[in-house]
Amino acid sequence: MTISLNDPQPDGAAALDLDVCVVGLGYVGLPTAAVLATRGRRVAGFDLRRDILDTINAGRIHIVEPELDALVRAAVLAGTLRAVPEPVPARTFLICVPTPITSDHRPDLAAVEAASRALVPVLRPGNLVVLESTVPPGTLRDLVAPILRESGLVIGKDLFVAHAPERVLPGAVLREVVENERIVGGLTDACTDRCAVFYEGFVRAEVHRTSAEVAEFTKLAENAYRDVNVAYANELANVSTHLGLDVWEVIRLANRHPRVQILRPGPGVGGHCIAVDPWFIAASAPEHTPLIQAARTVNDGRPERVLGQIRRLAGKLRAPTIALLGLAYKPDIDDLRESPALHIAEAVHRESLGDVLLVEPHLSASPIAGCPLVGLDDALARADILVLLVAHRDFRRLRSADLLRVMVVDTVGLLAGADNRRV
Repeated sequence: MTISLNDPQPDGAAALDLDVCVVGLGYVGLPTAAVLATRGRRVAGFDLRRDILDTINAGRIHIVEPELDALVRAAVLAGTLRAVPEPVPARTFLICVPTPITSDHRPDLAAVEAASRALVPVLRPGNLVVLESTVPPGTLRDLVAPILRESGLVIGKDLFVAHAPERVLPGAVLREVVENERIVGGLTDACTDRCAVFYEGFVRAEVHRTSAEVAEFTKLAENAYRDVNVAYANELANVSTHLGLDVWEVIRLANRHPRVQILRPGPGVGGHCIAVDPWFIAASAPEHTPLIQAARTVNDGRPERVLGQIRRLAGKLRAPTIALLGLAYKPDIDDLRESPALHIAEAVHRESLGDVLLVEPHLSASPIAGCPLVGLDDALARADILVLLVAHRDFRRLRSADLLRVMVVDTVGLLAGADNRRV
């Protein structure tokens, strides 16, 4: 069946005869839905935002992800992908909703709870429900399962429930959703096996079977590992600044040791995973996680360290123009979630340290009222202070000759080794 981009939205599963219903069409849900829809599955995607539904049903996307636009348009034109305003019956349901933290670093599972409740009316015998959202250990068993039981279906017998945490890298999601190894953990062995068969149907790498709780904790362990290692690099950057040393040279030389591989420091840690997930472990066992909590403290403190450098330079000038290069939480994407670069930019503007110019090639409008979004060349022509916050590909063309008249704070090492006035 083919659905025109202008056709009215289909009403329920009878119109689509769905294989998969994806709950949440964000940075994980939409790429996953598109991959499945272009591999022979009939997919519906549910999201609460009407603008997202309209965008997808027009064959367009609302996020930045390489090649995703072409995949979504092809799937919509083929009639294998449709965005719907409420969950519809399907053989398999994937819950891909956000799991942020609260102001006191506790897991906020409201979206997972709401998504689970939304599925109850459409569940049928034989269905598979997979939670892909990152959650603390015990969430599937203690929160999701009791809600799904309200359908009257017996888990492990006529309803199969499992956790398969997403393991993709923004900017490479379409490749990694297929090529990365997956971990699946069900509430029963039958749930695990049913979930594994589903992922083995489109994942080229190995699919590992385990329990729900191990699957939940494994994903958190992966991201906490990265966070601790980034914290070490960021602490080296803090010490190097204090001692007046070049941290990039220190790390480059240290990494010449055959058993040392220090990561790169930055202005902090952002995104929906590494900046958040370690707190899920800490919340589960606060007395047993001093290292994880210390790493979070170091990384959360990096934006203030960078702000200190900017304040010092701004204090040398009467009315400086400060260009901030990059607002996303990592290179070559538009994602601002938990972004330390955005936090720094907001603070520079709030403290009136100077006239602020924002350079973010992946955004079409400034996220900070009163701060214009400008091109790189315009920023270079006008700035007194240049702050490199994200190593976007667009910024890698910067050379010494571009920076002769400006003071530079390079938080990401783009200018490492160059003859630049790098602070």
